[in-house]
Amino acid sequence: MIKEVKKYYIDGKFIGDGSLAVVAGPCSLESPELGLRVARAMKRMCDEKGLLYIFKASFDKANRTSVHAWRGPGLKKGLEQLAEIKRMVGVSILTDIHESYQAEPVGQVADVIQIPAFLCRQTDLLVAAAKTGRIVNIKKAQFLAPDDMIYAAAKCREAGNDNIILCERGTMMGYHRLVADMTSLLAMREFGYPVMFDATHSVQRPGGLGGMSGGDYKLALPLARAAAAIGIDVIFAETHPNPKEALSDGPNMIPLDQMSEFLDQVLAVHNVTQKLLSTSKIDEADEN
Repeated sequence: MIKEVKKYYIDGKFIGDGSLAVVAGPCSLESPELGLRVARAMKRMCDEKGLLYIFKASFDKANRTSVHAWRGPGLKKGLEQLAEIKRMVGVSILTDIHESYQAEPVGQVADVIQIPAFLCRQTDLLVAAAKTGRIVNIKKAQFLAPDDMIYAAAKCREAGNDNIILCERGTMMGYHRLVADMTSLLAMREFGYPVMFDATHSVQRPGGLGGMSGGDYKLALPLARAAAAIGIDVIFAETHPNPKEALSDGPNMIPLDQMSEFLDQVLAVHNVTQKLLSTSKIDEADEN
């Protein structure tokens, strides 16, 4: 049987009830027009497919390869843009924080606060995010074993907030390569929290283009299908109308006009997996 996990109610739908939720958007808030365009397109796609959609974009990319790389509009302008997208499109918002002081103002706009992978062991950051009362999406660090994510979750829980999602985004193997370990999704779901698979950051090649990260977005779909076959609650994918012109993470972002097919394929596998897991005699035997 499918292991029961916590359920979160957002925009009339649930995360963690066996359905598939979608987190998608551009890597960073390049402009208000881009954010609205992507949010509207993704909301329309997900509504047609009956999927919960959460818009994602970063107001500050604080962990760029080069000090000269684009970072975003910053906290104040970024939150203004996210609030406008939320109001005009009618979507929930996910964005990431890098400093503890950002948690409180971000929590006033975002429905889900994301902890970047490199920062998932930062106690003060996790506690600050938890104290907002928002759902906290914790990305597993590239250097961390999935079993150790229980300690990151515990920091939020002991700060008074047990509304947590755990996210797999690839393990660093060196030489600009990431490897997605699908078994980590199973390991983290055993903690009782919904799990997310970040399909586009899993195909990233950190520093692979010299002073910037490379990647191959064409690998995102097969990895997403594999994650759906394992069993996930949320699929994460960054998307852009023209990734070649994107100011950050262009090589691993999925072109916006390909996202509908991407979601169709992931959802098809997800539905088959849920049906199989709901009647699995092997899982029942293990429980007994």
